[in-house]
Amino acid sequence: MPATLGEIAEEIDAELEGDPGCKITNVAALHDAGAGYLSFLANRRYYPFLKTTRASAVVLAEGDAPGCSTAKLVSSDPYLSYAKAARFLNPPVDFNPYIHPSAVVYENVNIPAGCFIGANSVIGKDVSIGDKTYIGPGCVIGEKVVIGSHCRLHANITLLNRIEIGERVVIHPGVVIGADGFGIANDGEEWLKIPQLGSVIIRDDVEIGANTTIDRGALGNTMIEAGVKIDNQVQVGHNTKIGAHTAVAGCVGFAGSVKVGKRCMIGGASAIAGHIEIADDVVITGMSGVSSSIKKAGVYSSGITITDNKTWRKNMVRFKQLDKIVKRFFELENNIKK
Repeated sequence: MPATLGEIAEEIDAELEGDPGCKITNVAALHDAGAGYLSFLANRRYYPFLKTTRASAVVLAEGDAPGCSTAKLVSSDPYLSYAKAARFLNPPVDFNPYIHPSAVVYENVNIPAGCFIGANSVIGKDVSIGDKTYIGPGCVIGEKVVIGSHCRLHANITLLNRIEIGERVVIHPGVVIGADGFGIANDGEEWLKIPQLGSVIIRDDVEIGANTTIDRGALGNTMIEAGVKIDNQVQVGHNTKIGAHTAVAGCVGFAGSVKVGKRCMIGGASAIAGHIEIADDVVITGMSGVSSSIKKAGVYSSGITITDNKTWRKNMVRFKQLDKIVKRFFELENNIKK
């Protein structure tokens, strides 16, 4: 949706230095942008591109403005302002209400007139769908599922029985919500399955990335609070609760009964052990293994940073000798004291 720089500046609350009538059609990176495009500078590593960019305008901080030869939108938070501008120029694509003839809709289903049901989707018994909700092709909605208004389920999504979805929830292709959690007990010879009797509740304004799985609770419910953003290929175990406005990057695994606070950020490929709690406002950097509760806000890391293989092998040998080294240290310390 094209807009003028003046309109964009007003929308994102930035100070414009340039022609307010300049037409902007979309956004692009500094090194890819051409005439009619808006770009941004939020990371100093890309500063050299500022001098050569062909973008019609750039969103940047006040300190970087002198190095820019094109129009500028000066902001105290360039990345956030860029995100607002990109949303303004790319509003959600609207749809015409429609139920495809190949869709299977069982009895006692509430589908308001403003909804879309795609080809080959299956809507189970006693399902309630809110107005202006889009359910794409190949989706399977189990019995007694509740979906709020203005949701968007893109394609090939499975919601098993009794799942509750709030309003304005976006779910990307391949997501499975409400499959059984990993509940088993060993009788000494074999594993016995424990019935998973709970459900999954997704609050308003949640976004769930492609091929993510969220297991139903064993007894109580798995809970995703309002505003949570979950990336692709994340596993959320049974009875886990993720607090409001937390962001979870790709390939994170939550074991069962984890309680995550509000406004947390969890880096990609991190593994969170079961039955622990993470406080509000915690940042966990990527590839971290969290095996115990985190009780205070802050930034936490684990894992070993990559290095060349020769150095890594030496470090691993020394790591295996760490216990012996510590014991020798204490022996030397005691001898010195004596």
